[in-house]
Amino acid sequence: MLHSATSFVYIIERLRMSDKTLTTVFTRLRRKFLNMAMAILPNEEDAADALQDAFCKLWPRRDTINDEVKAEALTSVTVRNICIDRTRKRTLHTVPLNEEHDTIDSGTVYKEREEKYNAVKAIIDKELTEQQRKIIELKEFENLDTEEIARQLQMTESAVRMNLSRARNKIRECYRKEVGYEE
Repeated sequence: MLHSATSFVYIIERLRMSDKTLTTVFTRLRRKFLNMAMAILPNEEDAADALQDAFCKLWPRRDTINDEVKAEALTSVTVRNICIDRTRKRTLHTVPLNEEHDTIDSGTVYKEREEKYNAVKAIIDKELTEQQRKIIELKEFENLDTEEIARQLQMTESAVRMNLSRARNKIRECYRKEVGYEE
């Protein structure tokens, strides 16, 4: 019986250590991982979102990450792969120029933009939480930075980034469903 109790304590301590290992490495090397993500993604906010996604992806595996070298390597690979995946998803779909596209009048272009805007606005109103709507409004329409949004809404910057990322993903997902876009 003593052996199983000792084994249980060992397992609990090991789990605590693996939690601590991942969070310690992630916190200590956050700037390095952020710089790596920013080398692939276009801006710091996208890079920070990728970092957060990497941490969330690694968290369920934290009990298998038992040393800092392994934690750093797994985090580096995970961040890099998430950034590459996001870059691939963003590749522009080009439309060949031809006379038909050249002859579209500005009224048609304006109407198409207005329809897209209204569709996105409807998704924002219908699908997002009140907090996400407010964050999107402050970020996209009032052009506030994450720090100022956090201050106004009395939230942490990471909570603002997380909500902004989730809101954008939800808008993107709903819009693609609405227009019948399949990846």
